[in-house]
Amino acid sequence: MDTTAATADARVTTRYDSTIDRLPATFRWGTATSAYQIEGAVDADGRTPSIWDTFCRVPGAVDNGDTGDAACDHYRRMPQDVALIRELGLDAYRFSIGWPRVQPGGKGPANPAGIAFYDRLVDELLANDIEPWVTLYHWDLPQELEDAGGWPDRDTAYRFADYAELVYNRLGDRVAHWTTLNEPWCSAMLGYVEGVQAPGRRDFAAGMHAIHHLLLGHGLAVERLRAANNGNPLELGITLNLSTAKPATDSLADLEAARRSDGLGTRIYLDPIWHGRYPEDVLADLAARDVHLPIEDGDLQTISARLDTLGVNYYFSMRSSGVDEDGHDRDGNGHPVGRGVLYGLPQTAMGWEIMPDDFAELLTRIGRDYPGVPVFVTENGAAFRDEPDATGFVADRDRIDYLASHIAAVQQARESGTDIRGYFVWSLLDNFEWAYGYDKRFGIVRVDYATQQRIPKLSAHWYRDTIHRVRGGTAAA
Repeated sequence: MDTTAATADARVTTRYDSTIDRLPATFRWGTATSAYQIEGAVDADGRTPSIWDTFCRVPGAVDNGDTGDAACDHYRRMPQDVALIRELGLDAYRFSIGWPRVQPGGKGPANPAGIAFYDRLVDELLANDIEPWVTLYHWDLPQELEDAGGWPDRDTAYRFADYAELVYNRLGDRVAHWTTLNEPWCSAMLGYVEGVQAPGRRDFAAGMHAIHHLLLGHGLAVERLRAANNGNPLELGITLNLSTAKPATDSLADLEAARRSDGLGTRIYLDPIWHGRYPEDVLADLAARDVHLPIEDGDLQTISARLDTLGVNYYFSMRSSGVDEDGHDRDGNGHPVGRGVLYGLPQTAMGWEIMPDDFAELLTRIGRDYPGVPVFVTENGAAFRDEPDATGFVADRDRIDYLASHIAAVQQARESGTDIRGYFVWSLLDNFEWAYGYDKRFGIVRVDYATQQRIPKLSAHWYRDTIHRVRGGTAAA
């Protein structure tokens, strides 16, 4: 790291330090990325298109017409990026496997060149004393499977289980931590209902079917990986993006909107995973729209297969309103209206309000309502309008304040009884931010996209020093 910046960041303190310092020395610290957002090399070594390669070609779908074709060129610069993780003093690196890279077309045997990349990545991490945390699915469904019906089609769940077993058979001797799905809410709701992410469909019933088949794929993958394990360390989990659900007012319409938001945002995932059943009120809401989940015998038993960890991603919360901007409580089809309402708090560059208190409340609720499995914060971070100096260095004190407040919220939830054992900052690198393209920067390391130069920001130095301090050391000088 740049020593000038390191000397400067030794002076960074926050009002949250005393709370953060109560985290145990055994707390696990990491950072996270995903394949399509950083790898680039989309047509290298036998990789075939994913739904995101296709979606990026739709006019107007992605800001500035950006694509992940080059991204951060991690596919070729991986050792350099692992060295950055080591220099930050992190315990773990959460990354995703590119499904169309290791199993082109979503069927058949592993692509030798594709899986070899992840072989090298795992070995590089272990050589640097960094734990690899694998996410099997971070939204890059092979386009051929979408053409065959995508996640609304039941067969995709079985194709996912085949793929999961294929990857595990190659990496399971060295990787202990496995996440099946990242944020199935986004895959289903943003991809199949709202159409603002790949594959860009707008079909409510299809999205609800996608939820069930995503969860079924998760359960099938858990079964396959446990069966394939030959006595190696194995921890299986799923990562959900969760939020609080509060009414904008105490009106009946707003209270009902908050219930529906909680139902389709949280309980429709956690209840079948934890309890082997879908929430009755959610099923009734769907039936009122003549939509029924495609549940078959044995599905819920599969979905509720035992987990070892739960990953929670959190960025922001909104209040729920049951009326639209014109005061109507029903849409043109007679369905109840639901929309998010801002609190009026400071925002990130994404327009997301900064709400660490709600984060603590969410984590406390998870510990209370869904106990028994250790929780890891698998994504948390913020985009700000980073302004580099002449050397490319970013003194991102706003990001430091965001991270500090949310890490403190983790400790507050721990003190309320939730078993939270680790935190992964999103993200290691500025990267392709899905439909926002390259305009939004979440990284604690700046990427100059023209040169692919990596420049740790002030937040990277602060994160390193905070970890060192929590473990009983002192900030680097």
